[in-house]
Amino acid sequence: MEGNIQLALICIGAALSIGLAGLGAGIGIGSVGQGATMGLARNPEVQPKLMVFMILGMALAESIAIYGLVISLILLYANPLLG
Repeated sequence: MEGNIQLALICIGAALSIGLAGLGAGIGIGSVGQGATMGLARNPEVQPKLMVFMILGMALAESIAIYGLVISLILLYANPLLG
């Protein structure tokens, strides 16, 4: 019985880690896109420089989702508590 509860809590933790990381990445990418669009609308001449920073910001926000995926995979498949 104790093993089933432990497995259920591990699955909940894995789901929360990837879910919250995906939510955070989505919010981050959305705010980067919003800022880039507003900056481009105000000053179209800075488009090449703005695109570089926009892509860098989106890549950094997406790395948070990848970290959440790695944590959930570790919890599910490489957890030393499961034995």
